[in-house]
Amino acid sequence: MPTTLPGLLSRAVTTKGDHLAIADAPNRTDFFTGEPIRFTWTELDRAIGSAATSLRTAGVSAGDAVAIQLPNVVELAVSIMACLRIGAVATPFPIQHREHELRTGLEASGARHLITATRPDRPDLLEASQSVLDEFGATMLDFASDIAMEGPALDADHDASGDDVATICWTSGTTGVPKGVPRSHSMWMATSDSQVDALDLNADDRILCPFPLVNMAGIGGMLVPWLQTGATLFLHNPIDLAVFLGQISSEQITYTVAPPPLLNMLLARPAMLEGVDMSHIRKITSGSAPLDPWMVAGWEERGIEIVNAFGSNEGAAMLSTADSVPDPELRARYFPRPTAEGIEVRLVDMNTEEEITTSGTPGELRFSGPTVFGGYLQSDGAEFDSEGYYRTGDIFQIAEADPNLMQFVDRAKDIIIRGGMNVSAAEVEALVSSHESVAECSIVAYPDNDLGERVGVFVVAAPEATPTLEEIVSHLRDQNIASYKLPEKLEVIDQLPRNPVGKVVKGDLRDRWNGASL
Repeated sequence: MPTTLPGLLSRAVTTKGDHLAIADAPNRTDFFTGEPIRFTWTELDRAIGSAATSLRTAGVSAGDAVAIQLPNVVELAVSIMACLRIGAVATPFPIQHREHELRTGLEASGARHLITATRPDRPDLLEASQSVLDEFGATMLDFASDIAMEGPALDADHDASGDDVATICWTSGTTGVPKGVPRSHSMWMATSDSQVDALDLNADDRILCPFPLVNMAGIGGMLVPWLQTGATLFLHNPIDLAVFLGQISSEQITYTVAPPPLLNMLLARPAMLEGVDMSHIRKITSGSAPLDPWMVAGWEERGIEIVNAFGSNEGAAMLSTADSVPDPELRARYFPRPTAEGIEVRLVDMNTEEEITTSGTPGELRFSGPTVFGGYLQSDGAEFDSEGYYRTGDIFQIAEADPNLMQFVDRAKDIIIRGGMNVSAAEVEALVSSHESVAECSIVAYPDNDLGERVGVFVVAAPEATPTLEEIVSHLRDQNIASYKLPEKLEVIDQLPRNPVGKVVKGDLRDRWNGASL
């Protein structure tokens, strides 16, 4: 049995050879250079081998971290697998990340090569990235000119171990800066095992991937299960609803993922599905925000199972499926305790550190097992408790009706999830506070029907100052942060509400905007 991701690829190439392996979205030219690519497994293997040769020629060695910033195109999958083929550590960045995040990532990971490319939607990308690379003495590899997909392949793959680090992904943490999450081949494969088993994925599946192949959702939920099963992967991102629905029809998609607001909208507006052939879809996974019970039940009536997913880059993951939670309304609210070998979870009172075993008492979900990472880059170990469990920062409680079911309650970590993208409130607060007209500020989420949450900011103004949203956004843009982190609502207040020990009571601030949406 394969023990590494290249091993999974090799098996798929042997068994599936001339079958279609991967395909670009039909609108690729809107956001990337070149025409849409469709590769068989044999063609994909050849392209990965050629790209791996290019990386070695560029000076990349086994163990080196290689930064990658590409949209969801075939070249992104090729870049990741080419890194792994030579034993390098694939370090993908979301396309929304700009100089601020790239600088932090290069410093933390030690990456000294960046795979990127000119994009029609970001003509400034190469110049901006180069300015950061120059600070670190790093090299840019333009996929369009520096990496070949048609050329000599490697003589032999790097002899990797399942314990070798395969990737470094990025997650928002409570310290206010993106954290690097190293994950080994075996961690990814353990994650994939549970996905493939719970979702009944197989070689005949046609998987539509609208999540970027840069984190747990894209890599753990899509890329690795695709490699493991030898299915066909259809790429999509950023989400364009007409294109997304068109791919479902034309590519006869059997499995995909979609954010809750999109599934809500399509169910509430059935006219949008007229002419869309969804007859092949068996399951759609959703998550990143609580699901509405009516939505899960509504899709069930259409013959499509909605799978409720909870997960993180660090390796905590739970799936609520029709097999594990048959009632669709319960499935929207509850997750079964994981049953995969070696995975253990517990709920802990964050004040007393005592384990919670009774229903109705909220506690932090903590995770251990083969899917869980070993610690952040440059970590002090605080992400694990004294028992070695990963502190997820997410609050759950045990269901009254069934002790094997747990319900998500809240996020202990101060993270806003805007359209599936994590925003660290602490990171944005630090940048907003540097504006001369801001005495102090607090970043909070407010609800939105389309994105789930948006970013808002409460500001206490400096003396004789009147900060505006436009000024704050301009200030943040000057610091080159990702656009999804920019506040979209601002309220100036006299003082921030605080508890007796001085901590800002963000619940009070959220209540001021409760029910607001754009």
